[in-house]
Formats: sequence, C-alpha cells, structure tokens
Amino acid sequence: MFDLDKWQEILATMQKNKLRTFLTAFGVFWGIFMLVLLLGAGKGLENGVINRFGHGAKNSIYIWSGKTALAHKGMSPGREVKLTNEDLKAIDREVENLNMMAPRNRVMGEYTINYKKQNGSFQVFGAEPDFMVMNGEIAFRGRLLNENDEAEKRKVVVIGEQAAKVLFGEQDPIGEYVNIRGIHFKVVGTFKVGGNNGARREERAYIPFATIQSTFNQPNQVQMMILTAQNGVPAKEMEDKLRVLLAQRHKFAEDDDMALGIENTEAEFNKVMGLFSGIRIFVWIVGIGTLIAGIVGVSNIMLIIVKERTREIGVRKALGATPFSIVSLILQESVVITALSGYMGLLAGTGLLALLEYLMESSGAEMPFFANPEVDPGVALSATLVLVVSGALAGLMPALKAARIKPIEALRAD
Repeated sequence: MFDLDKWQEILATMQKNKLRTFLTAFGVFWGIFMLVLLLGAGKGLENGVINRFGHGAKNSIYIWSGKTALAHKGMSPGREVKLTNEDLKAIDREVENLNMMAPRNRVMGEYTINYKKQNGSFQVFGAEPDFMVMNGEIAFRGRLLNENDEAEKRKVVVIGEQAAKVLFGEQDPIGEYVNIRGIHFKVVGTFKVGGNNGARREERAYIPFATIQSTFNQPNQVQMMILTAQNGVPAKEMEDKLRVLLAQRHKFAEDDDMALGIENTEAEFNKVMGLFSGIRIFVWIVGIGTLIAGIVGVSNIMLIIVKERTREIGVRKALGATPFSIVSLILQESVVITALSGYMGLLAGTGLLALLEYLMESSGAEMPFFANPEVDPGVALSATLVLVVSGALAGLMPALKAARIKPIEALRAD
C-alpha cells in the first residue's frame, strides 16, 4: 500500500544527509553508467566489424582457380587448375545440401568505360544473377541482372553508384548505353554495396556471365564461383565435399591447399562472433562488478543509518510498530536510492551513446570498425529490474537487523 507519510519520511532522511546520499547514489549511478557504456561500445564495435562483411551471405564459400603445389599421381607441381562450366554442372549434380551457386569471370585489367565524352577505368565482371545477391550488391536504381539477361546473352550492364557518378554525374543512367572495349552495353541498373569497403566495390560493372564468355573470348572458363549451403548445414562440410570433387575432376591432391583458392566466409564470421561473445561476457563481468561495488556501498550506508536511528526504531516498536513496517521502511529507502540513481545512470549512458551516434551520422565520418553504438532495449529493461532487486537486497540485511532491535535496548542506546 502507498503510505505518503512513509515516503515523506524517506525523503526527509535523504535531504538531511545530502552529501552521504549523493555519494552513495553516485556509486550505483557510475556502475550502471559504465555497464551501459561498455555494452554500447561493444555493440558498436561488433556492428562495425559485421559491416565489413557487407550484405552478402554469411555462409558463402568463394572458390577460384590456383596452381598445384604438390606432385600427384606422377604429375609434377605447378600445373594450373582451370575450372569450367562442366565443373558447375558436376557440383550442382553431386554436392548435397547446396543452396545457391553462381560463377563470375572478369575482363582482365581495368578497362575504360565510355559514355559520350565521359570515361573512367573500372573493373568489369561477368556474373550470373545469384552472384550479385550472394556477394552483397543491392539494386539502387533500375534493377540487377536477371535470368533472361543470362539466357539470351544480352548486352546489358549494371554499374556501381561510384562509377555512375563519374560517367553520368547527376543524370539518370538507366537506359543509356556505355562502351566497353568497343562494344555497347545498355545500363539497366546501378547498385550499392553495404559495409566500410562498399565505396570501392561500387567502382565496378557487371554484365551477364554468358555474355562475358561469348563476347570477351572466355569460352568454357570459370575464374571464380560462389556457393552457399542450405540452412543448418555448416559451410565447412560443403567445402570439404567441393575440394574432394574438384580434386578428382582436375587430378590434384585433396590436401593441396594451393590448387584451389577457397574463402569460407562462415568460418570467418563465426570466429568474429565468438570473439564478440567473449567481449560481451567480459563487459558484463566488469560492469556488474562495478555495480556490485555500488550496491555494497548502499548496504553499508543503510547499516550506518540503522545504527544512527536505533533509538528511533526502538520508540517505533515500543509504540506498536510491527517488524514488517520497520523492514519495509528500510527497504524502500534502499530501493529508492538504487533505483533512482541507477535509472539516471541508465539514461546518461544511453544518452551519451545516442549523442555519439548522432555526431557520427551528422558529420558523415565513417570509422572502419565502429558503427551504431546502441544498447538492446531488453538489456535496458533487465538492468532496471536488476536495480530494483539489487536495491532490495542491499537494504535487506540492514532492515532485518533493524527488525531485530529490542525496544528496551534501543531506548538505552546512546
């Protein structure tokens, strides 16, 4: 039940010892403030690193041609492994749990792309539509490549936004024609790439994979492919199957790491996530340790308050106050101090993180490994609940001590 007199008494007690109350509250404030700040900074670091992966599939495997480094079945090392269209068919036919697969070739060198009097040197790739999806390119204007472009070997191109700015300025490039090595391609879209390395990847152009093979003299060549496993299937499992299959087809040793270039993004992503799981545990340990120090300070102060108010408590009990009323009085004062100061620390921490995020967005500055510092709302609610419980626990021992005071002994106390 709400007792106005009791709350007025608590307020009067806090005002009577302002400096002591402030210092006690500051310990709790600082504990929750540092916890929120550390959690937010850890999340910002995590977001920054995850952004390095962009919007591409987090369970993808990139495979490209290499040279053998080991002798195998009488064949000397140094042989070049050349992937082909038949390899794609074999993988699709024989590798289980395959979700998506798409090849990509490159027009060797950086070739000038011309539009009227404007030109720029950009990398030109030929890729199947799924490659851009798995690689993290996102349509910005127009569209990306589609199956009809691939099937009909259309001379269409999708260019990155950075390349579009160089060639077209503020003009809409959709429907315009650009010249790539003497061949005209229709611009059907532009793309953007998320992540801190996005701007550089937007200096690229993509044409259909079938078009690059037929137009730029790359028949039956596959320079690179990207694959993803079905949900729940580890990418490493599929990587091992791919290595065995391609080793059999191209006659190189399965343990020859130089024969194929393989990048398993899932393995890298899991390593990063494991690192941040450790960081989160460390942050919680440090933050909770600081918070406990503040809570212990509250408990000690409440013990001092009980000591100072021994005579008063004795009088209350002599006049008929129940042990519950004494316990609730001490507990409420403890909860008020911890909850109020902790909530202020929570507001200060989240406010500082919001200010930092605002300054980063307004200035346009990009930090390579830091982005969007934030605190999960669930964490904030949990912290508030922890504060209330901690406040009750901090005052429990002093409250029980107060309830055990005998009136006659209290009245004799100096």
